Amino acid sequence: MKKILVLATGGTIASTHQQDGLAPGLTIDQLASYFKHNQDISVDFQVLMNKDSTNIQPEDWLAMAESIEENQNRYDSFIITHGTDTMAFTASGLSYLLHGIKKTVVITGSQVPVSFKRTDAKKNIHDALTFAQRADIPGVFIVFDGKAIQGTRAIKMRTKSYDAFESINYPYIASIDKGGIRIDYRPEPEKQLLKTHMGICPDVFLLKVFPGLSPLFFDFLQDHTKGLIIESFGNGGLPFEKRNLVSGVDRLVRKDIPVVITTQCLEEGQNMDLYEVGKRVADAGGITAGDMNTEAIVAKLMWVLSQTSDLVTIKRMIQTPIAHDLDYI
Repeated sequence: MKKILVLATGGTIASTHQQDGLAPGLTIDQLASYFKHNQDISVDFQVLMNKDSTNIQPEDWLAMAESIEENQNRYDSFIITHGTDTMAFTASGLSYLLHGIKKTVVITGSQVPVSFKRTDAKKNIHDALTFAQRADIPGVFIVFDGKAIQGTRAIKMRTKSYDAFESINYPYIASIDKGGIRIDYRPEPEKQLLKTHMGICPDVFLLKVFPGLSPLFFDFLQDHTKGLIIESFGNGGLPFEKRNLVSGVDRLVRKDIPVVITTQCLEEGQNMDLYEVGKRVADAGGITAGDMNTEAIVAKLMWVLSQTSDLVTIKRMIQTPIAHDLDYI
């Protein structure tokens, strides 16, 4: 008999009508009543927090990871019920904090509260139980709308539709329907190239570049962040004419502040050596993130900065694939 621990954190799945709108309101007993399962598994429940996922912070990722680590010898797999808005960030954060875990960790939730008549929550709960019981793939995954997605590759694409999440630059792991499961892609067992570490440094900044952005903004950043992620244009390019953002990258790197470069394009990653506008960024010290998702880069940089401030080491760690976050395409 497989033993599964469900960790409740709040989210839409547990929300009810409140004075100011929907907010988490179900008790753990009420939520547990929807986890109908067969006799082949044993399911326990624990409340970690009761938050709209907009209020979930990196410190909450630590609480989730620590609870799983403390219980991993008692349970075969874990399910976390979570709001959808920051679910992809949490999935990435847990993928690094639990790097090397041998158990299956499933994160699920819903677009409509479980107590509502037309809800996707009941299916997502059923699918999460199925995947947690039968997939036998270690790591962190989002299970939503009949699909299992690698935790570092999920992005929320829709605010209302049931198919809220997509797997970006990576295959879907499994399809789940009516109690059946089909493994679509089984990742190769990962070599643990970096040491496990339970820590987060949230002092990072995410900057989306747009035409007209002033390079003076980098002067503010050098005094207020320990790491910067830039969503650049296309293949990693930043403007260097008139408003020279490349000089801003150079100034931060000279202050020993890592600058990780990703792209605003969701699919196909980046190649900073392809165009002059990208090569100049690389020469200024920008760290390419290849085909990683922004959500994964944010969580990974926080995790790396909690371990080191050395730029060479930071670059090596960012560019080391963990939890299948990098270099698939």
